[in-house]
Amino acid sequence: MLFSYPLMAAIQEISGRIGRTTGRGIVGNIRLCSPNWLLQALVIMLFIPNMINIGADLGAMGDAVGLLIGGPRLLYVLLFGALCAALQIFVPYKSYVSVLRWLTLILFAYFGTMMVVKIPWTEFATGLLIPTFSSSGAFWTTVVAILGATISPYLFVWQASQEVEEIHKVAERKPLVKNPKQGKDAIKRIRLDTYVGMGISNLVGLAIIGTTAATLHANGLTDIETSSQAAEALRPVAGPLAFTIFTLGIVGTGLLAIPVLAGSAAYAVAEARMWPEGLWRKPLAAKGFYAAIATATAIGVVMNFSSINPIKALYWSQVINGIVAVPVMVLVMRVAADPKIMEKFAITGWLKFLGWGATGVMAAAVVGMGFASVI
Repeated sequence: MLFSYPLMAAIQEISGRIGRTTGRGIVGNIRLCSPNWLLQALVIMLFIPNMINIGADLGAMGDAVGLLIGGPRLLYVLLFGALCAALQIFVPYKSYVSVLRWLTLILFAYFGTMMVVKIPWTEFATGLLIPTFSSSGAFWTTVVAILGATISPYLFVWQASQEVEEIHKVAERKPLVKNPKQGKDAIKRIRLDTYVGMGISNLVGLAIIGTTAATLHANGLTDIETSSQAAEALRPVAGPLAFTIFTLGIVGTGLLAIPVLAGSAAYAVAEARMWPEGLWRKPLAAKGFYAAIATATAIGVVMNFSSINPIKALYWSQVINGIVAVPVMVLVMRVAADPKIMEKFAITGWLKFLGWGATGVMAAAVVGMGFASVI
């Protein structure tokens, strides 16, 4: 997690700068410099893991509410799916963004959980600062899954597209290629937002890792198939308070994650198909875009009526994200460094170095996974 932080922050900053500079999303820019067959293939590969993620998150939320108040899990899944889709489709962008910002506060529930369990801090610090390696296929597959969850294509798409949304929301903002004078302040803001936001997200991730490692794994509970199993297993080990906070965190995290997953899938599809897109538009003015949001969410709901193991589905969707990230990152870096697209705001220097470094790390992890799996 410590090693991935500068890499994920760099590629997210680059994605934000692409959107703010050009006034187009990631896929919209890739469309300008890639053959259509490659673009459509990438969009499909982006859409599939997003749907799996949505399904797993909805299932986790349904499990969590069922644990807290009882009742039918699948009913809660349906209600959460309808709520998330309705918020994106019918709530004006300005209000919707405020909802998402307030929802981020629920992530601090995981810090609360960590505070009420016994963490062996020396062991925790050792694991954080000193990486360990293995030649097994399972190890490298997990590395790809972790990188796919933190340096993920849907996050690139969302970051760039939210910069475009803000251009439409704030009247005085223009794409930097049209108003270069706004460049200095815009880039400074994007950098600050990105590095602080990615830092907090990594701390949340570490809190979840530390809590589950010190409770579940330390007590031999390593075969977890649903989020409810994780929360239930946490109750006797860490106490009812940790159980309640952790379970509420699952619900809040899902409410925050599902709109990002469905929204990024819709941005990718709409930009590739050259449909009107953007949460700032009215539903009837961007029918294809909002239909993609509804479709991705509905498929995630339907997944929960199947026999698919949600934890395994979530794990393998992150592996897919890690694999797909490699070609997407190559194209993102090509766009970001292209003066024809970015003009005077094409990336250079240390940011370009970190961006290509992140791309190289992702590629090396995928190659390592393939090589370890064969031998």
